[in-house]
Amino acid sequence: MFFNVMVFLLDNLAGFFYYIYMLSGIRIYASDVVWRQILGDLGAVVLNEPSTMDINFDDFEVTEILSPIELKTMLVNASDNSVILSKIFGKNVLLPRLQSQILICLYKTGGMSVAELKNALGYSPDTSTHAVDTAIYQLRRVYGREFIKNSNGVYSIGKL
Repeated sequence: MFFNVMVFLLDNLAGFFYYIYMLSGIRIYASDVVWRQILGDLGAVVLNEPSTMDINFDDFEVTEILSPIELKTMLVNASDNSVILSKIFGKNVLLPRLQSQILICLYKTGGMSVAELKNALGYSPDTSTHAVDTAIYQLRRVYGREFIKNSNGVYSIGKL
C-alpha cells in the first residue's frame, strides 16, 4: 500500500513540475491578462511588449480551449526557425544560436542597425559587447563578405 501511494505521489509530482516548467525558456508576448498569467504559470518568460525575435501569442488568435500539450506544441513549432534558415541557405543548416538569431532578425525585418539588432537580441543598444559584431564577422568569414551587407549602418542579408 505504501509503495502504491509513493508511486502515485511521485507521478503526480513529476506531472506538476512538468507543467510548471513546460514552457521554460520560451519568450512570448501576450496582451490578454489571462493568457499572460497562464503562460507565466507554465514557465514562459512573458514580455511586456512584442519583439521581432520572440513569439507574439496574439498572432495565434486562439479561440478554442487548448490542452497544455497542444499549447506547448504550438509554441515550440512557432519558435522553430529552421524553416527561415532553410529559405536563406536553400538547405538545412545548423548554426550557433547567436548567428541564427541574427539571420532571423535580418530576414524578418529586411535590415537593422547595430543598435536595433542588439536590442532585438536582448542586449542593451548602448552596451559595449562585441558578441554581435563577432557573430557577423564569423558569418561573413564562412559565407563570404557579401552575405551580410552593411549599407549606411544597416545590416541586411545579401547573397551567398
